[in-house]
Amino acid sequence: MKRPGIAGKNRLLAVFLAIALAIHLFSLSPSRVEALYATGIYPGIAKGLRRLTGWIPFSIGDIIYITITIYLLFALVQLIKTGNWRKREQWKKITGIFIRSILLIYIVFNILWGINYTRKGITFQMGFERNTYSKEELHHINILLLEKVNQCKEKLIENKISNIGTKELFERARDVYHEAAKTYPFLQYTPGAVKPSLLGWLGNYWGFSGYYNPFTGEAQVNMEVPKVSQPFIAVHEIAHQLGYARENEANFAGYIAATASSDTLFMYSAYFDLFLYANRSLRRMDSLEAKVITARLHPAAKQDLEELKQYYLKYENPVEPIIRWIYGKYLQANDQPAGMMSYSEVVADLIGYYKKYGTIAARP
Repeated sequence: MKRPGIAGKNRLLAVFLAIALAIHLFSLSPSRVEALYATGIYPGIAKGLRRLTGWIPFSIGDIIYITITIYLLFALVQLIKTGNWRKREQWKKITGIFIRSILLIYIVFNILWGINYTRKGITFQMGFERNTYSKEELHHINILLLEKVNQCKEKLIENKISNIGTKELFERARDVYHEAAKTYPFLQYTPGAVKPSLLGWLGNYWGFSGYYNPFTGEAQVNMEVPKVSQPFIAVHEIAHQLGYARENEANFAGYIAATASSDTLFMYSAYFDLFLYANRSLRRMDSLEAKVITARLHPAAKQDLEELKQYYLKYENPVEPIIRWIYGKYLQANDQPAGMMSYSEVVADLIGYYKKYGTIAARP
C-alpha cells in the first residue's frame, strides 16, 4: 500500500481543521450543547465506553497512557541515536505528524466528552443560580458545613463504621448514585467503571487524587490518598463520567449524590471536603475567623484533617507546582477561567443552592 503523499496529508489536515472548527462553533451555545449533546448523544457515548471497559478490573486508560509514553521516549532516543534530529526534512515530517495528531486528539476528546465543558450544567438542572456571595453568607455556610461534618463523624463513631476497601468503595459509590437518582434522575449512573489508578504513586508527587479518561470512559481514583477523601473523590470522578466536565460542577454533582444518599461515610467525606473548600475561601477574607471555625471541628475530624495535611507535606516537591500550573492552563482553555481555583467555585454553587432551597443537604 502506498503511503499518502503531501497532497493527501494536506487534505487530511484540511478535514481535521474543518471538523475542529465545527466542534468549536457548536460549543459556543450552552443551550445547544445541553440539549443536543450533554443530555442527547453523550449519555449513549459514555455508557457505551463504560460497557467496553468497565468489566476489566484494571485501568485500560492507564495502560494506554503508559504505552504511549514509552513509545514516545523510545522514538526520541532513536531520533537522537540515528542523528536524524539534525535533518530539516525529518523535523518537517515530525511537525506535520504532531499537528495532525493534536487536531485528531482534539476532535476525539471533544466528541467523546470535552463538549460538556460548555453545557449549562447541574445548576440549570437543579433550578438555581450561581452568583457571587458575601463574607456573611460564606461564614454561614462554613457553620452549616461544620455542623454536618461533626454530626456525621459522631454517627460514624457511634455505629463503629470504619474505612472500607477498594472494591467496596467503588460498589458503594455506584449505590450512592443509584439512590440519589431516585430524587435526581439526571444522576442515574449505570454501568459503572471506577478503578484504582495504576499511576497513584505519580499522583502523590504530581498532586492528582483522581481523574477521568474520556477516551476509555474510566474513572480512576488514587488509592494512596487519605481514606477520608476517597469516597468524595470517587463520586467526583463519577460526576465527570456523567458529563459534568467543569471541576466545580463535578464537585457539586458528587456532593449532591453523596448527601442525597443514606451512606454516612460518603456523606461525611462530601461534607468534610466542602467544608475545606468553604473554609479556605473564608480564610482568604478573614483568616482568624476561619481558624476559629476550624477549631470547632470534632476531635476525630481534626485527626482526619491532620492526616490530610501530613499527606500533602510528605509529597511536597518542586515538580507539583509546575504540573498544577499546566493543568490550570488546561482548565482555563476549557471554559474555566479561574484555573485551579475552579474546584473551589463549588462553594458558590452550594451557597446558590442554599439560598434557593434553605438547606445544604440534598437528602429530602
